[in-house]
This record gives sequence, structure tokens and C-alpha cells, in this order.
Amino acid sequence: MSKISVKGKDIHKVYQFLTQKSKNGLKDSEVESNFQKYLINEKGQLEKVISPQVLPTDASIVNWING
Repeated sequence: MSKISVKGKDIHKVYQFLTQKSKNGLKDSEVESNFQKYLINEKGQLEKVISPQVLPTDASIVNWING
């Protein structure tokens, strides 16, 4: 994958979906850093936006993955 824009006028379609409630149906958000986490379910729906400060091994993420 090549470098893409996550903000601004040339924001990539993936990040338009992840950050715009009108497209993802969940919430508006901003990319805080490259450690921002977006949890997408098996239907392709955005379920959670998780702060970059939360570790990938945090119980909230692990429990979501394990269902």
C-alpha cells in the first residue's frame, strides 16, 4: 500500500469512512496518530474508535475480538 492522506481535502476514501459519521453510521472522529484503532465487524461496519493511548492488548479490545 502506498502512502495515503488521513486528513484534509485529499483524505483517502478509507479514512473518509472511518472518520465521518455520515459514511460509517457510528460517529465523527479524527485521526490522532498512527496508533489510532478502528474496530470493524465481519459485516464491514465500524463498531468502535479507540484512542491511540490504548494498547492493542487492552481488555476492551481483546474482549471485542473474542466476542
